[in-house]
Amino acid sequence: MTTEFDIELSQVTKSFGDTYAVNDVSLQVKPGEFLTLLGPSGCGKTTLLRMIAGFEYPTSGKIMLGGKDVTAIPPYKRNVHTVFQQYALFPHRNVEGNIAFGLELTGLAKSEIKKKVITALELVQLKGFEDRYPKQLSGGQQQRVAIARALVLEPRVLLLDEPLGALDLKLRKEMQVELKKLQQKLGISFVFVTHDQEEALVMSDRIAVMQRGKIEQLGSADEIYERPSTEFVANFIGVSNILETEVIETKTIGDSKKVRLRLANGELSLTTNKDLQPKSQVKIVIRPEKISLSTSPENSIVDGLIEDKVYFGANTQWKIKLSDGTSVLVSQQNSSFSSTYLANQKVYLRWDEESNVILDRKSEL
Repeated sequence: MTTEFDIELSQVTKSFGDTYAVNDVSLQVKPGEFLTLLGPSGCGKTTLLRMIAGFEYPTSGKIMLGGKDVTAIPPYKRNVHTVFQQYALFPHRNVEGNIAFGLELTGLAKSEIKKKVITALELVQLKGFEDRYPKQLSGGQQQRVAIARALVLEPRVLLLDEPLGALDLKLRKEMQVELKKLQQKLGISFVFVTHDQEEALVMSDRIAVMQRGKIEQLGSADEIYERPSTEFVANFIGVSNILETEVIETKTIGDSKKVRLRLANGELSLTTNKDLQPKSQVKIVIRPEKISLSTSPENSIVDGLIEDKVYFGANTQWKIKLSDGTSVLVSQQNSSFSSTYLANQKVYLRWDEESNVILDRKSEL
């Protein structure tokens, strides 16, 4: 039977006494989708994953897997498997034995188990490692064994709880690419938990950014980054400048509005579908790399003084102090023709209208 969603959560809540770990979350995972639950520690992402796996039961709400209500069904009766940060491999079993363990519990013939194990090893590029024991493997190899052990059982959905967290930075980045390629090759749904924003942006088809047990925003990587819907998302994903502005005037043009805003010692105009009233206070988000820095006032929006700079190799980040005391970060790619600015030098900032994102005043951290 085909269904529209592999996973469907409807108003799922998990409370521990008076504390809500997950609060009224509704979410759908499409077949073959790589969906990431992203957020800081304690936001509820792991609790949500554990409820999908069946290790925790919701206080209220419904969990559907492949169109079947599994809200009260134990883990071993759900067609999902989980890979944890600590891989929990059996030290007394070799690679083949670890991968075969779940299949042995099903009573499958040894010849069939052997075939499936070999296929799983080829998937994770560990063919020839069958006789090695966990202590003889690197961290990345152990992780692949844990993934193979889950995949060999042919789950409808693979759940991954910070599976790259124990790896060093270089290996972690390599495994991000490999894991995404593996998911695309298999065509099954992955639900991935991480607190690493870059990891989420690199790997995901969609990202659910969580805070305090709720989903703050759900969307593709570029939607989340380019159009954050709340101040929390803007600050949590990458680096953002959040500027206080005042509405000067609005003009309705078709289905949208042209708005003039006052900020620090300048003004800017932009188009929005938000209903903003003159003299109302709003916040705008502008990413550091969207801002151009110049010594010329031509077409500038605001000006300020160089306060500090940080050199990152590929780019330099400048900290500019505006006349109202607000600090703005500007990121510029480095090249042999890069300009050098001096401390306390006056500079001018400009950016394109479409680079602005308006936040409501109620969007708080």
